[in-house]
Amino acid sequence: MDDKAEEFQELRPLLFSLAYRILGSVSEAEDAVQETWLRFETSPTEARSAKAFLSATVTRISIDVLRSARARREAYVGPWLPEPLLADPYEDPERAAELADSLSMAAMVLLERLSPLERAVFVLREVFDFGFPEVSTAVGRSEAACRQLVVRARRHMAEGRPRFEADRREREELASRFFDALHEGDVDALQELLAADVAVVGDGGGKAPQLAKAVMGAGNVARLLASVFPRMAAVGVVGEPHEVNGQPGAIFRDREGKVLYALVLDVVEGRVQTIRAVINPEKLGHVGPVADAWAIDREVRRVRRVEE
Repeated sequence: MDDKAEEFQELRPLLFSLAYRILGSVSEAEDAVQETWLRFETSPTEARSAKAFLSATVTRISIDVLRSARARREAYVGPWLPEPLLADPYEDPERAAELADSLSMAAMVLLERLSPLERAVFVLREVFDFGFPEVSTAVGRSEAACRQLVVRARRHMAEGRPRFEADRREREELASRFFDALHEGDVDALQELLAADVAVVGDGGGKAPQLAKAVMGAGNVARLLASVFPRMAAVGVVGEPHEVNGQPGAIFRDREGKVLYALVLDVVEGRVQTIRAVINPEKLGHVGPVADAWAIDREVRRVRRVEE
């Protein structure tokens, strides 16, 4: 392996993590990283800093991709959620809290409120701690402009964040109880674990049956979950507890082991505040072979008719 390839491979986890946070898409982030490599490999000049060159390049590519994706997302059918990420390849003990916080589904949804430039600058500066000279070079704006962009982005992000969040152990314990109650179809146990104003958000993109439409409130959500999931289990659907975007969640698979959807829990003040389900098959291919959600839905409906 030559020096360029070795430098790139060492920095690849950082580049992917940066691109994913800007784009909210695993597949688009992987494409951006690959395009970055091609530009690095064919560059006629030797970069003084491979990290600076590659980070700037993947940022610019990601901004361009995000700008072209904005129109598609505005016309998206139903709520938009990021593609679920099961493991972040980049680790930095000194930035662990910022990296974990920025990866959550709640944070990724908030990042969608930002303009592409605001989002890129926020990710570079607030998440990865790049200096303003590096940020300026990466986005092609003055340092003063980048500082203003960061201030605006911080304000937008702060407005939508929950005031109190659970620690990791508390989240895991609550999630374990939640999935036990879900498996049993226990309405009372589920309701006890849900915030009073809990909401279910499902992203099917018009390409899969929705888990629910605008279901809110502990009682309504508990009854919905207790009616749907035991019937799914009856047709062979199995939930595997798994951290998703750094949060407690599960990957649900059909009887053949194909991916049906990813479920993620937002835990705030000891209760499940939001339940997010990524059901759009176009967002699940990187997790594994994708199940036929419509066929599963038909089976579940048959089970319900028999019960009734």
